[in-house]
Amino acid sequence: MEHQSRGLYFDDFEIGQKIITSARTVTSTDIVNFACLSGDFNDVHTNHEYCKTTQWGQPLAHGPLVYAIMAGLQYATGVNDGTLLALLEVERWRMLSPVVHGDTIHVVSTVLDKKEASKPDRGVVTFERVCVKQDGTIAQQLTTKALYRRRASAQAA
Repeated sequence: MEHQSRGLYFDDFEIGQKIITSARTVTSTDIVNFACLSGDFNDVHTNHEYCKTTQWGQPLAHGPLVYAIMAGLQYATGVNDGTLLALLEVERWRMLSPVVHGDTIHVVSTVLDKKEASKPDRGVVTFERVCVKQDGTIAQQLTTKALYRRRASAQAA
């Protein structure tokens, strides 16, 4: 019996396919909560007076916080619901523009490649993931590889 889900299976992805998420505004509360969760209280994230002396003038969201929000936005699309097995790799993760309180971000994921795995019930999909701010500026860019279920009918072929 085939696993039922609303997510996309390995077989459903097409090279060049774009998945665009909804948007979410990053808040000071997000930044403070992430500092508490991670223990990263670096001044550039938590000290408003120090931040006034930087080129940005205000606290920056942690890079991993933005990555985590990107993951949540991707999850909200339903693409991974019941079909994602594992995140395998993150490569070329670049922070290109800071994210601050009030920035609204969304993610554009583009399928770069897909390969069958050694087990017939799964396959690996490679994505370019781009975090875009409200003004079109790219905040982060990275490549990920993820393991997805295959449809039972594809396994038998």
